[in-house]
Amino acid sequence: MNYVTEKNNRVYIMGEIVTDASFSHEVYGEGFYEFLVRVMRLSGQADILPITVSERLISGSQLEKGKTVCALGQFRSYNKLENGKSRLMLTVFVREILSEIPEKNPNSILLSGYICKPPVYRTTPFNREIADILIAVNRAYNKSDYIPCIAWGRNARFVRNLSVGDKVAISGRIQSREYQKKISETDIRTMTAYEVSVSKLAAFDNAEDFDIDSEFDLYAFQGTSDAKTDSALTDSIG
Repeated sequence: MNYVTEKNNRVYIMGEIVTDASFSHEVYGEGFYEFLVRVMRLSGQADILPITVSERLISGSQLEKGKTVCALGQFRSYNKLENGKSRLMLTVFVREILSEIPEKNPNSILLSGYICKPPVYRTTPFNREIADILIAVNRAYNKSDYIPCIAWGRNARFVRNLSVGDKVAISGRIQSREYQKKISETDIRTMTAYEVSVSKLAAFDNAEDFDIDSEFDLYAFQGTSDAKTDSALTDSIG
């Protein structure tokens, strides 16, 4: 992987595959498949995250339900038309499958991008401070990914003073969250939202306080041999 060009959007994920892989789409003759992965938190709860992977990486591997996948990639967004409306979809786009499972946080993400909507600051009934942020992260070929993030406490207080266009660096984890959506008077559906839970945040002006490589700790994988980056899986962690 080119760690220079991927520096502004990096994901490390390790978890149990909980659905069968299904065909997603094809680009220039290359097929892509998607499945869900259960990633455990330290609290014992789990995040169920969507994964997209190329058939090139699947070939010769055992990306099967019940197996554990360990991968590097990016958190990407795309628009999907549903019932005549455009919906923002999010997925972990796998760039590399690892042959060994390092002893590290199984759910890590680092983003560097621009605030593209005014942050929404609020407090819960228990006076917990929260701020919602939407970050535009540049990608190759003049594309961008739009990533919703949620900050807490002092990070939330910091975020509420930022403006559209401000550049920020964020580290944290990807989380899933279920909610109820009212489709009609008789149709209420359980939906899943995905967002980045922020553990550390820095504005661009304070970039010297935010060492991207040490914060995300992916530089350790630069020295892995080709053999170690081939597709491989271990038994289920469940």
